[in-house]
Amino acid sequence: METTILSSDLVDARVAPKGSLEHLSQQEIEKLLDSGQGGLYPLLRKCALAVLNTGSDLDDARVIFQKYKDFDLKIVRQAWGIKLEIKNAPAAAFVDGEMIRGLKDHLFAVLRDVVYISNEIMESDRFDLTASTSITNAVFHILRNARVLELPARPNLVVCWGGHSIRRVEYDYTKKVGYELGLRSLDVCTGCGPGAMKGPMKGATIGHSKQRIVNGRYLGITEPGIIAAESPNPIVSQLIIMPDIEKRLEAFVRLGHGIVIFPGGAGTAEEILYLLGILLEPANQDMPFPVVFTGPADAADYFDQIHAFIGTTLGPVAQSKYQIIIDDPAGVARAMVKGLAEVRAYRRRESDSYGFNWLLKIPLDFQLPFQVTHETMRALRLSHDQPLHERAANLRRAFSGIVAGNIKEYGISAIEKHGPFELTGEASIMAPLDHLLRSFVAQHRMKLAGAEYTPCYRLVA
Repeated sequence: METTILSSDLVDARVAPKGSLEHLSQQEIEKLLDSGQGGLYPLLRKCALAVLNTGSDLDDARVIFQKYKDFDLKIVRQAWGIKLEIKNAPAAAFVDGEMIRGLKDHLFAVLRDVVYISNEIMESDRFDLTASTSITNAVFHILRNARVLELPARPNLVVCWGGHSIRRVEYDYTKKVGYELGLRSLDVCTGCGPGAMKGPMKGATIGHSKQRIVNGRYLGITEPGIIAAESPNPIVSQLIIMPDIEKRLEAFVRLGHGIVIFPGGAGTAEEILYLLGILLEPANQDMPFPVVFTGPADAADYFDQIHAFIGTTLGPVAQSKYQIIIDDPAGVARAMVKGLAEVRAYRRRESDSYGFNWLLKIPLDFQLPFQVTHETMRALRLSHDQPLHERAANLRRAFSGIVAGNIKEYGISAIEKHGPFELTGEASIMAPLDHLLRSFVAQHRMKLAGAEYTPCYRLVA
């Protein structure tokens, strides 16, 4: 590696891939360096800067891109392959002139997924991305190309969801839960960012170490719209970039064998509504899928609010799809072990893969990308007279729009130009939604702790 230290904050470097992507075609290189319409350079630059900015205390994509406005990279061909030439990169990604190995792995995971998704998913004729089965096949191929479809002797991958902006006591609790999962030989998959996405991985590394597990997996799944605001944490051992939030969510539920949900904000609410909408699908009625909501003792009120919101908007059947365990990390891990044993028995009986949950039925409404604009947000129907799965899908979209307005570059720009998004619905849904969102704001769950929050939405009953 060749590096030049420009200042205490910036570094120039040339980095070579290791083990993969040593060779790219001329066409791939040209497309990766093309800044015009159809070119991949803006996407590659955004994702590369995000992984090199690991550990930042910023969650505003626009601020990050402005801070490193001179960041640049290009692909350099050599006789034996390629290198990435990086200009004005965050100095924190280097130690004594060497890029941190984990960040180097993440950087080339970005390159791998950007190239593969463009060539083999978005621009090929192999997948009809308006058809449910074909979308699932596309998700499978992205994960297989990333080599994360390993087949353990038993289902052991626990997906952990929760906020990137959580209190220290909640973060410490996520580490304790991760530790108990690691002691029981369970692996961890998260959204790969800070907060509740980092804590379980950090705890699991200690649990695995005590059990002398050297091949523990720490999967991180992200997507381009959110990666800058939630840069991958350094514990992630396998990073996957999915094309959009819907395919990211599908990857979680296809890969994971159970899900633990910690306190969070709008993004966590979006994940919860997505998951419940799927589990409420009649075709999934008999499929075991353990889900636990958990947090420290002083997070009990938070889960009471979430539980009440689900009961009011989706009903008691939705509430039956999860259990709430407060202030008991070992109890959470034991619940997962029990639930995963049921998952293993079910998949053996139904001849379904341990590595990818093919039998899970995901309605098309939960798979098609939701383009967040003022018009699409205003057009969402939120009422009790629509089918349950449609109500869950629209509530999920509403929270997706709030996430975009909070931390995604295009969402922040739209809010600055046109004002807050408007959400319209019947009072019986809008009132509990307003109560829940106000509690998120009051508890600083919408932005990193200490940052002032201005709502990006307006509710209209």
